[in-house]
Amino acid sequence: MKETFAMTAETASTQALFQPFACKSLRLPNRIVMAPMTRLFSPDGIPTPAVVDYYRRRAEGDVGLIVTEGTVIDRPAARNDPNIPLFHGEALDVWQTVVDQVHAAGGLIAPQVWHVGGAPNPMKSWLPPGGLESPSGVIGLDAPPGRAMSEEDIADVIAGYGRAATAAARIGFDAVEIHAAHGYLIDQFFWDRTNRRTDRWGGPTLAERSRFAVEVVKAMRAALGPDLPLILRVSQWKQQDYKARLATTPEELRQWLEPLAEAGTDIFHCSQRRYWEPEFDGSDLNFAGWAKKVTGKPTITVGSVGLSGEFLGAFRGEGSQPAGFDDVIRRLEREEFDLVAVGRALLTDWEWPIKVRDGRFSELRPFVREDMAVLS
Repeated sequence: MKETFAMTAETASTQALFQPFACKSLRLPNRIVMAPMTRLFSPDGIPTPAVVDYYRRRAEGDVGLIVTEGTVIDRPAARNDPNIPLFHGEALDVWQTVVDQVHAAGGLIAPQVWHVGGAPNPMKSWLPPGGLESPSGVIGLDAPPGRAMSEEDIADVIAGYGRAATAAARIGFDAVEIHAAHGYLIDQFFWDRTNRRTDRWGGPTLAERSRFAVEVVKAMRAALGPDLPLILRVSQWKQQDYKARLATTPEELRQWLEPLAEAGTDIFHCSQRRYWEPEFDGSDLNFAGWAKKVTGKPTITVGSVGLSGEFLGAFRGEGSQPAGFDDVIRRLEREEFDLVAVGRALLTDWEWPIKVRDGRFSELRPFVREDMAVLS
């Protein structure tokens, strides 16, 4: 467990967090990214005015780049809760308002584009029309919550990602993130426990099982054009198995991520439960550090930054105290990764970046379970 906050004016400077960063057309004033966090405040998939205000406040709080909660493509099976926001149809009018409000406040924003695949909602029995869909009809526990996707299904999903990218560029988003982590659809194609296909979308190697993700990246890259950055969020762990690992060596990691970089990924968003844990034996580099090393691409680190407890504890009702930044700053200074994503600390306190920048550490708020139930 990380130690609770003990930083003083004499400890390491937070200056590294407030250096500018550039990638293609994206020009960030600092290295702080708001991590995507599912909020479930969009009835029937349409974000409310409170959602608009929620993102505007984070821009007012000087977040370098806001990544929205997961927003789903134009595919009936793409979500497992009716309050997950859509990224098509009339919801796009609200996302236009979000972009306009964030830009007016001086912020930058990217949508996270999502398809849940065969992952059911553990809190609800709700299912989308036609049920869930996944590579092979399983989610890793040999339970068949949905149907295996046909070639036509796969083609339509890839096209749906492309349409989402077109919409994001038209609306004026500053970058786009693909959710390819945590045991959702794209990750279900990566993982041998959920991808048991024997056609071109499956195979015994991770590189073969990555073909679907490569095609999604290519479709979105073509829709975005050459200059708008495309971010890909990946993880080793799955919600079905916290100890799962796709790549057990740096070479396997290279074989997994390099084709995705070549397909058009500009930045890898590397999700860990605890960012400070080394990814492979023999090195203290974390997941984002190794992803940068094997691809040469910028990376975002994420995983319990700024708080004492890991984020999965939030779903068990656990709170967390503010934690120091010495380690993440040291890693940022040595260029292990390029950007730092902050989740629950920003959910709790939209002024978190300002307080950290100004050294107002005693004013940082702890995270409590009740914060999940409101849009503050």
